[in-house]
Amino acid sequence: MIYLDNAASTQIHEDVLNSMLPYLKEQYGNASSIHRYGRLARKAIEKARKQIALLINAEPSEILFTSGGTESNNTALRGISGNGASKQIVTSLIEHDAILEPCKQLAKNGVDIDYLPVDKFGMVDPLELENHLSEKTSLVSIMFGNNEVGSVQKISEIAKICNDRKIPFHTDAVQAVGKIPIDVKELGIDLLSISSHKLHGPKGIGALFIKNGIKIDPVILGGGQEHGLRSGTENVANIVGFGKACEIAKNNLDENRAYVTKLRDILIEKVLHEIPQVTLNGDPKSRLPNNAHFTFLGVNGEDLIIKLDEYGIAASTGSACSVNTQRASHVLQAMGFSHEQITGSLRLTMGIFNKEKEIEETVIALKKIVEELRSFSPFKEKYSFSKV
Repeated sequence: MIYLDNAASTQIHEDVLNSMLPYLKEQYGNASSIHRYGRLARKAIEKARKQIALLINAEPSEILFTSGGTESNNTALRGISGNGASKQIVTSLIEHDAILEPCKQLAKNGVDIDYLPVDKFGMVDPLELENHLSEKTSLVSIMFGNNEVGSVQKISEIAKICNDRKIPFHTDAVQAVGKIPIDVKELGIDLLSISSHKLHGPKGIGALFIKNGIKIDPVILGGGQEHGLRSGTENVANIVGFGKACEIAKNNLDENRAYVTKLRDILIEKVLHEIPQVTLNGDPKSRLPNNAHFTFLGVNGEDLIIKLDEYGIAASTGSACSVNTQRASHVLQAMGFSHEQITGSLRLTMGIFNKEKEIEETVIALKKIVEELRSFSPFKEKYSFSKV
């Protein structure tokens, strides 16, 4: 198999797996226990907290462990805004469902939700944000890098606007952390969501960075773990693996970023040059290093996925988290895409374990598949599929 769906999930790093095993076998104590088993578990958790904090230049005390990006996003939104009818959240039309769905629920409870538009590249205009802020704005939440088209927002400009107005700023950085440099202090971020399995760690664990001084209400109540902000017995093995994955990502960030960017650029150049009637979606420059999102006119994206899978290539049309909803991409709709353009979309996302040979093999397969699908496309009379 050639795995090009790293935005959905990544292969766990061997060193990460090895770091976890002792806490699944010998050191299985509850971190809330006061005996030696418990103390060793607690020590391992605090080490991981430091490793995660170092990756984004935060303080260990600012890292809250969660079950993943979805819980981190929900905690940020609900913990800041609660159910206050006098409160407002400003977000964008291209956020992940882990932002949009809680916003819908908060709206039912009286919170005013304001959605920022994006341009054809999926970019938010920071100046537009200023027009949407008011005295009741309790939170601004704009994602760092889009999970579908890969566009990276002007986070520092957005954060500065919020900082100047003393409005907490949250960013869903699930797709960006570990792939590009992120310094929460330099950028002025107040809350930031991370997910372990997007950076070669285990699934089911994530974190929410909460800047010291930012007050949030707990969403999960119980035994008071995580300083009362997230009750529940800690998943020690996953936390340890998460911490190790962050340490590896930090130590190899520049090298890995350059390598994956090279693979991405080779893929983009070959696809655009060798296959007619294809467009690259998202911002051509300000984009995640591992993301290549295309529209193949006259082709159904789901048919592409099925055919690629027959060739042993794993890809996707967009967010794996919303595959069961069977609805058109809200991201591409917000970018002004037609139904036909949305239907023909394909997301290929690379990782550090991919090889250049795999990219070349994928392009060869894509050329064959696209030509085959277009041969009986209902749009073949509308478009010229021959090379210009």
